[in-house]
Amino acid sequence: MKVISAASRLLQLPDLLCSEFSLAGLLAAALMTLVGPRAAAQEASATNQDYWQVEDAKAREKLPLYKIIPAATTRELTRANGYPKRDTFLTWHRSHGDNGGTRYSALDQINRKNVKNLAVAWIYHAGDGSNALECNPIIVRETMIAPTPGKFVAGINAENGRERWRFKPAGKPAFRGLIYWPGGKSAGERVLFCAGQYLYALNPKTGEPIASFGEQGRALLPGHAQGDFGAATAGPAIFEDIIVIPGFEKDVWGFDAGTGQWRWTFHTVPHEGEFGRETWDEPESYGANCWSGMALDEVRGIAYVPTASAKENFIGVWHRGDNLFANCLIALDARTGRRLWHFQEIAHDIWDQDIPAPPNLATIKRDGKAVDVVAVTTKIGETLVLDRVTGKPVFPFRLRRAPTSDLPGELTAPYQPDPELPARFSKMEFTTADITDRTPEAAAFVASRVQSATTGFFRPASLGRPNLYLGMDGGAEWTGACVDPQTGRLYVSANHAAWLVSVFRDDDPPDDPAAPKTLGRKVYEGNCATCHGMDRLGIAVAPPLRGLRFRLSEDAITKQVRLGKNGMPANTSISQGDLTALMDYLLLRDRGTPPPAAKEARPRYSFTGYPRFRDNEGYPANKPPWGTLNCLDLNTGKILWKVPLGEYPELAAQGVPKTGTENYGGPIVTAGGLVFCSGTRDAKIRAFDKDTGAELWSGELPWVGIAPPATYLLNGRQYVVTAATGNKLGKQSEYGDAYVAFALPKF
Repeated sequence: MKVISAASRLLQLPDLLCSEFSLAGLLAAALMTLVGPRAAAQEASATNQDYWQVEDAKAREKLPLYKIIPAATTRELTRANGYPKRDTFLTWHRSHGDNGGTRYSALDQINRKNVKNLAVAWIYHAGDGSNALECNPIIVRETMIAPTPGKFVAGINAENGRERWRFKPAGKPAFRGLIYWPGGKSAGERVLFCAGQYLYALNPKTGEPIASFGEQGRALLPGHAQGDFGAATAGPAIFEDIIVIPGFEKDVWGFDAGTGQWRWTFHTVPHEGEFGRETWDEPESYGANCWSGMALDEVRGIAYVPTASAKENFIGVWHRGDNLFANCLIALDARTGRRLWHFQEIAHDIWDQDIPAPPNLATIKRDGKAVDVVAVTTKIGETLVLDRVTGKPVFPFRLRRAPTSDLPGELTAPYQPDPELPARFSKMEFTTADITDRTPEAAAFVASRVQSATTGFFRPASLGRPNLYLGMDGGAEWTGACVDPQTGRLYVSANHAAWLVSVFRDDDPPDDPAAPKTLGRKVYEGNCATCHGMDRLGIAVAPPLRGLRFRLSEDAITKQVRLGKNGMPANTSISQGDLTALMDYLLLRDRGTPPPAAKEARPRYSFTGYPRFRDNEGYPANKPPWGTLNCLDLNTGKILWKVPLGEYPELAAQGVPKTGTENYGGPIVTAGGLVFCSGTRDAKIRAFDKDTGAELWSGELPWVGIAPPATYLLNGRQYVVTAATGNKLGKQSEYGDAYVAFALPKF
């Protein structure tokens, strides 16, 4: 086991931090930039020009099994400064509650004793369409402000659900968040959000654009608009008069919240001459992006931005190297955009394992001392807990030797994360022990198909074989976690479902839909397309058949068709003539002479999409629970409790214990001793005891709620409100247009 030094580059910390450190402490903080132990991969990337070679697995096995980034000592950790104060937690002025993303409320009118009496107070129907809304709404005085399915932003009476105003921007507004700013010395209050390629500022009382902001209420964002999402999707945060906005495709920007003037840009894919540029051999225009959310220390002026993987997903041949700042938590000076530190969870991510969640600021106890940290939950079930100022890990961060790739041209990182603490709340690796036992038939169905797949700790994809692992949509998802500032406990909802991704050589020419069907194509469509797809891209565990000529001989294909293999049944009835025609179609011979392999500098691969692994009746192929709510003690790194989240009504009716379901809602926590969470397939919002995980109440929603709820006090009455508009867990016809508020009965 090798210990890695965390000090690698001298940083210039903001002036505002200097008074908080002795000289020795300041230098220790300044020396902290976490790059990770990736030198071997970077050296290979920089010097090896044979882009068709296969990695040397035996050389990798000679490396130590583990490496450790040591934890900060108690002396090195940043002492708590006592912020935010309690008043911060009495309002809900930003999606995720406050700039720190705690999603905590100090309100306690609704509590463990009376939550069973919670009932619907009002339902708002936007009436302008049906579409999944992933925005946690905000409340400004007596008005709830939120996007609608019809791409408006609406101001809604937070006491009765009646609409007060609405505004139509150019693009899909506030996709994952918006913020209220009370104003500054030279600017009045406003609500700010992104839509399309613009940052908008509205009057919260009327919904009218602030004419003095940008050009008549909107400022152009530097990013490119990609489809309906536009240039930014994550909810912004504000420090003093600077609004920090993460870009959907890449980069982070600072704008003047009063005038809309652009102030700075941080490049998440480094430009020539910038730190981290050497970790890319081919930079890309889209990647290392923040699509979920961010947090901000509003006293120290530090913005915390989590990033996604490099693109394209699953295939790293065209972006060799560690790929900073992909898969990182980055700390930026909110005034200038200057990087203070970064921590990379996964180097050269070829599994689409983004850091998908908004960070949470917290204060915890270490050796009896209160220290300020930032935590972020990840798709692979980890919780990174880092010193808020230096980025040093609070717990030792263990990395484990990772397997090599057998894809020509791929160069993997030699180590990937395998921490002992904090404890994982979900797992990534799928093993035979995970195979469902729901019914004998389901178990047999899944087991036969697992034999066709590759699986293992950070196992890269193999050519044409499905790579099976847990956590494509989490573990944690974009909704992330909430934190109780009184206890340092973090609550996170998680998915536990298996996915299959196949990578294939993509040198086959596209099919001509106008060309007459050959006999081989007709045989394929009648015998093979049900499993392998009309497009030959494969379905679920059935592999893609595009590029088949590069990985199997005609004799091997014939044998498999006749005898079967794993989940593929034998076909003994097909005639020899039809089999020959099928070979001609699969190997491209019935369309003339098969084209030679492309002689490109690097191999060109494609992948087959994002198929979930299901059993014979459409349930997840692994053992339940398929969704959980988890309580993690950030002070100790230990899981305090884990409970199933959601259920399948039809299985419950059969007496099956609660299984949990995939979920995309995310929790909030309150001083009333409660955790509220929705997002499950059964379209319910639930309340749990925050100390034990016991489910105390559930309420029906008209559609699945896929955003965290918000809570507020108005005229002496506490409300809990959530978007309920459906999502990908159900059918398209199950999308809706509602916000639903719950409260205790009036007396």
